[in-house]
Amino acid sequence: MTDNPNVERYNKFVTGMFPGGKPFDFMDKSDNIFRHTMYMLNRTQAMFKWDGLPDSIPQRMIELYLQINGNVAFYQYEGTLYVFRGGLGGKPDVYYMPTLYTVANPALNFSANLKIDDECVVVSNDSLYLGLMPMFQKYATLLSENELSIKMAVVNSRLVNMISASDDRTKASADKFLADIEKGATGVISSNEFFEGIKSTPYGSTGNTNTITNLIELEQYLKASWFNELGINANYNMKRESINAEESQLNNDALLPLIDDMLKCRQDGADRVNDMFGTNISVDFNSAWEDNIEEIELEQSKLESEGNNPEPDPDPEEGEEDGTV
Repeated sequence: MTDNPNVERYNKFVTGMFPGGKPFDFMDKSDNIFRHTMYMLNRTQAMFKWDGLPDSIPQRMIELYLQINGNVAFYQYEGTLYVFRGGLGGKPDVYYMPTLYTVANPALNFSANLKIDDECVVVSNDSLYLGLMPMFQKYATLLSENELSIKMAVVNSRLVNMISASDDRTKASADKFLADIEKGATGVISSNEFFEGIKSTPYGSTGNTNTITNLIELEQYLKASWFNELGINANYNMKRESINAEESQLNNDALLPLIDDMLKCRQDGADRVNDMFGTNISVDFNSAWEDNIEEIELEQSKLESEGNNPEPDPDPEEGEEDGTV
């Protein structure tokens, strides 16, 4: 068992036992982290497209297993090719890589320790078999903390002054005065005791007056950083002005390494599956990721073309020959 409640919820989600019916509690940090993670997993389901998969292997399950578990195993059970989620182990090979993949599938009443690259093919999400959950939990946690801070800042912004009263009579007068103001009526003070018995202390202006603005900017930064790590160019510019095209493309080089590694791991795995089981499976980028790669490649090609064919410098003597200045 684990002390992290989200791990069990992710496992239940992957195995089809996701608990439903519980109302979402915005102030529950654990709920917030879980929902942020699930919504991002919805988005990353569109990151890759798998072609040539047999009917027994849904693309949805491959990507969920890879992104959550970090690896999957392709294995042919009773003549049908399946993809299984399991654990790595066995005696390490010469490069200290695992040699066995342990699976247990209740629906098929099947469990075994499969020899990697002999009985099954293990495909990883990335070169280090991490999956996306460590990254997702980091950003989901930071976003949840920030959103709770935004809610608190919004609620606290309603209170401009704190009023204290020395006795019940003065408190009742202060309550009536505030109620009249809230109704839109003119507040009337009947005696000097009111002034002498209450004390007003500024509250809303005692801290950082730009708290909400700063929290909104942090929200923008966290979301953009999360998308950037996943290869989507989301700008987190903090300037209170427009930016030019060059500034918006500054982080293009940082977008590609992780998703390129994820694609390579999938393509290498698909090739090994094809060799072992005679399939014709292929993988490539999809959706916004495909468009983003094409745009970056087009920009790089344009820059290289401009670098190889620079504009010729004007002839400084050209104006002298025709008498112009």
